[in-house]
Amino acid sequence: MEYAKIVAVTGLPGLFELVSSKSDGAIVKSLDDNSTKFVSSRIHNFSHLESIEVYTVRDNVNLVDIFTAMDQSSEKTPDEKDNAAVKKYFEKVYPDLDFDRVYSSDMKKMVKWFGVLKSNVVEIKLREVTEEAPAEESAVAEEVAPAKEEKPKAAKADKEEATEEKKEAAPKKKAAPKAKKEEGEGDAEEKKEAAPKKKAAPKAKKEDAEGDAEAPKKKAAPKKEAKK
Repeated sequence: MEYAKIVAVTGLPGLFELVSSKSDGAIVKSLDDNSTKFVSSRIHNFSHLESIEVYTVRDNVNLVDIFTAMDQSSEKTPDEKDNAAVKKYFEKVYPDLDFDRVYSSDMKKMVKWFGVLKSNVVEIKLREVTEEAPAEESAVAEEVAPAKEEKPKAAKADKEEATEEKKEAAPKKKAAPKAKKEEGEGDAEEKKEAAPKKKAAPKAKKEDAEGDAEAPKKKAAPKKEAKK
């Protein structure tokens, strides 16, 4: 039986082996009577023993360190119901415990759990963490892959933007000649309107010239009378 599979369940006495997990709970096997049952996660919480830490006067230590010290000690485990005896036991076995924050109920629970683990011949040790490097490499590979795919997408987007800019720029260039043509037509119309005004001037001169031509004819008559 693996220590990593041993769990404590809130509201239930003793320890359990985690058989399988479900979305709404877990199937556990009691280390006291070997009975198997489903425990709902909506009602109970599960705590792996390997994840539990204990307060000390220095840094916190894993529960495994306490169990190891108890296993290596020659002191006889006390009656878990005797608070004073339990405290004296830990003062000898693990004097670095922070007795102000580790309550009597916690120490009695550790004594009880240690007895259950020993009776079920559970090797008290943390599981060895393996295959960390491959997991990290795969995570890195997953991060790198999207980065490579983004480059062509960015290039494609730039190409599409450039094409759209050219399409938008083309009508603007064609609009300029059209405006010039309209301006040219406007100038032509202005020239056409101005043309009659210029023609009117010669007409006036022509009328003046005809008036001047008639004037001398009137002056010529007296000269003929003078000869007679």
